[in-house]
Parts: sequence; C-alpha cells; structure tokens
Amino acid sequence: MARTVLHRYCLLFVLLFAGCTWKSDQPAFRTTPEVTIDLAQIRERGFLQAIVDNNSISYFIYRGQPMGFEYELLQSLAKELNVELKIKVISGIEQAIDLLNRGEGDLIAFPLTITKERTEYLAFTDAQFNTSQVLVQRKPANWRRMPPNRIDRMLIRNPVDLIGKKIYVMNESAFKDRLENLSHEIGGEILIEEDSATAETESLIEKVARGEIQLTVTDQTLGMVNSIYYPDLDVSTVLSLPQQIAWAVRQNSPDLRAAVNRWLANIKERGRFKLLYDKYLNNPRSSQIRVSSAYSTIGGNKLSPYDEEIKREAKNLGWDWRLLASVIYQESNFRPNAESWAGAVGLMQLMPATASEFGAIDRTNPHQSLRAGVRYLKYLDKLWSKYVADSNERVKFVLASYNAGLSHIIDSRNLAKKYDRDPDKWDDVEMFLRQKSNPRYYRDPVAVAGYCKCEEPVNYVRDILARFEEYKILIEAA
Repeated sequence: MARTVLHRYCLLFVLLFAGCTWKSDQPAFRTTPEVTIDLAQIRERGFLQAIVDNNSISYFIYRGQPMGFEYELLQSLAKELNVELKIKVISGIEQAIDLLNRGEGDLIAFPLTITKERTEYLAFTDAQFNTSQVLVQRKPANWRRMPPNRIDRMLIRNPVDLIGKKIYVMNESAFKDRLENLSHEIGGEILIEEDSATAETESLIEKVARGEIQLTVTDQTLGMVNSIYYPDLDVSTVLSLPQQIAWAVRQNSPDLRAAVNRWLANIKERGRFKLLYDKYLNNPRSSQIRVSSAYSTIGGNKLSPYDEEIKREAKNLGWDWRLLASVIYQESNFRPNAESWAGAVGLMQLMPATASEFGAIDRTNPHQSLRAGVRYLKYLDKLWSKYVADSNERVKFVLASYNAGLSHIIDSRNLAKKYDRDPDKWDDVEMFLRQKSNPRYYRDPVAVAGYCKCEEPVNYVRDILARFEEYKILIEAA
C-alpha cells in the first residue's frame, strides 16, 4: 500500500513539473582544457587554428580577397610563428570557449572583453585596445531634417531611462553582465532578453536597424562600423567605462600566450598594429566602401562581376564554382585587362598559343578568356584522370600544370616514381617539383624539361586551395 501511495506521489510530481525547465548554474561549455597543445605542438604540426568571430570587422571577403582586422593580425602572427594559418569562423562566445578547450582551436581571435568571470575559463593575452559598450537604437523618422539637439531629446541618453525597457543581447555576452550591473546602479530593472546562442554577432544590430526590436548593446568599435552601413542607427549612448579587448588561449598554453604577447608588443612598437586599427576601425570612408559593396561578404555575397558565368563554367568543369573563382583571383584579381610580365593576358592569364588553341580570339574579353581557360582546365583534368583517380588529388596536378606547364609536373612525377615515392600523391610529387632547381634532379635523365625554379607552382596550388577553403566559409555554394 505504501509503495502504491509513493508511486502516485511520484507520478503527480512528474505531471506537475513536466513543463518546467531547470536551469543549471554550470556553464554550457567545457570550462577546462581537455587537451595539452601548446606552442611546441602547434609548430610541430605546422599550423595555428584560430577561432574568429563572424562580424564585419574581424574577417570577411572583399572583391575576392580575405580581409579583416583579426584576419590580418592572425596572418602576421602565423608568419611570426612560422606556421600556416587555419581559420574557423563561428558565432557565440560559449561555442568558442568550448571549441578551444576541446582542442578544436588554439586561439580565440574574437574582440573579447576581459571580464573576471572569463578569466576562470580562459587565459587572456595582453590587451589590444580599450573600448566601451554602447546602446544601439534607431534615430527618429525624418532625423535628417531635424537639428541635432532635437534628435538627442528623442533618443535615450540617460541610462536611467532604460528602466522597464527591453534590451536584446547576445547569449552569455559581456553586454548582459553590464546591463545587470547597470540595473543595480540605476535602481530599476532593465528587461534583458538573451538572443539565440547561435545567432551572428551583428544580427541584433540588424534587427534594430529594421525595426524588429528597439534596443541592443554592442562594442563601440563594431557599433561605429555598423552605423555607417545603417545610417538610421544611433550608437552614441555609452553604457560602460572603457573595457579591455584581447584574444584568449587555453589556460594550459602558457608558451603560446607568451609568444602572442611578444608578437603583439613588437607590432605595436613598429606601428603595424596602429595601421591595421586605423584601416578597419578608424576609417569611416573605407568602411563605407566595404560594407556597401555587393562584392563584400559584409554587404553582399558576390566575389566578382562574373560570378554567374563562373558558376556555369564551373558546372561544365565539374568543380565547385568557388574553386574556379579562386583560380581567377589568383591569375588576375578578376581584372579582364590584367597582363603579366611574361605576356599572359586576361581573367585567366592565357598565353597567345593557349588562347588560340582553346578558342579565345580576344584575350581581354572576359567571356572568351573564361571559356578558353575552363576548356584548358578541362583538358588537363581529362589528361590527369588517366593517372590520378582521386579527384581531390587530381585538382592539384591540374592547377600546377595550368601554372607551370605539363612538362615540369610530369618530370616531378617521374622523379617521385624513381625515388620510390607515390607519383599519384601531390605531396610526394611536390617534393620533387621543389627540387627542380637542384642539378641532381633537373639533370636526371627522367627530367626531360630540365631546370625550373618551381616554388611558384607549389605556392600557386597552396594559395588557391587555401583561398577556396576561405571562400567556402563565407560564400554560398551555387
């Protein structure tokens, strides 16, 4: 009987509280490192995996070229450490910390506010600069016809006026912490609404601009850039004292942290940091050009004026269009009149004989150049398909042949075969391509094409594929 009564009470408890959600005090991310990867391990494997925020300052593509404040800094850092740079773009601080402590990134290159709570989970680098948190709100209708003092009277300038107002902020952001503290300071409740943990950093700013929500909070630097893109926004109401902005590493990566701090001090002393800061954060004119361009991932989703034709030709070739676009950027920066020192001309940088063979009468005509270049790439792909079955490997042979010509690649493949390497693996063939300026190899009887300073095709393949990976991060597939 007692057991039956107990069972009924348990059932009643479950029914009563089935719709309740219990919120744990534990963070929804890994708070301690699960791996031991420091500078020595990063150098040994040859690359630095950086986690970058998804916003219009940190990392974007403009006219086919990856750019951004964090991106250019990271390139400088990777060069200093003598490693390759790999980028992982995400949104959400919780996710970034989780990936870092799981070992899926080495460095969070967000514009992170240093807070006491975050120091429990992260090891911050030295501060890069200071910024403040600002309120994002819409200016009144017809604000262009109003005098500044009237606009000010219609906007929130005193934090006390935020009492009872609903403000949307990013999930688990420093903005939430600041608003909670501000509520205590002004003696009234600010209604804080957290957005989705997976939302992009600037999504709330865009919602304010469109009138979907009334208020949000952002860093002053990001707010200023967005106010150029959305002129109806006001970001002049400061809500915090200056706060330090920095990057972060795992708590068990002291050598990496020390190396980043040495590099940061060096580029600040040499003036490189200030140049990049002014370029991305303190130059309204260049920011307006970038954010308003259709050929920027900030304001559009295009790489060039030839995107649609590139997509059609890539389909004919059997490639991802972003890979073909990366080739064209490498060749000509999408400039139809580009001409090299060797006489290659046009979007696809065709030499006269190649242009004639594959149907380009006018090499400066972008449509003719693109079609002929793709026909040549298709010819190379068909040729290499007889020897290299794996399509991912084959594209490297195709690209190298497009750049250096078939003969040097065939030589390198023959050398690989002679020295018991795999002639169908690009890494093995590349090894001998690099050696074609060494008499021991270019005078070998199997190397009929002879001498070649072949660092260029090696770098060509690497750069195109690296840019393709970056395009895949921010540019939509066809």
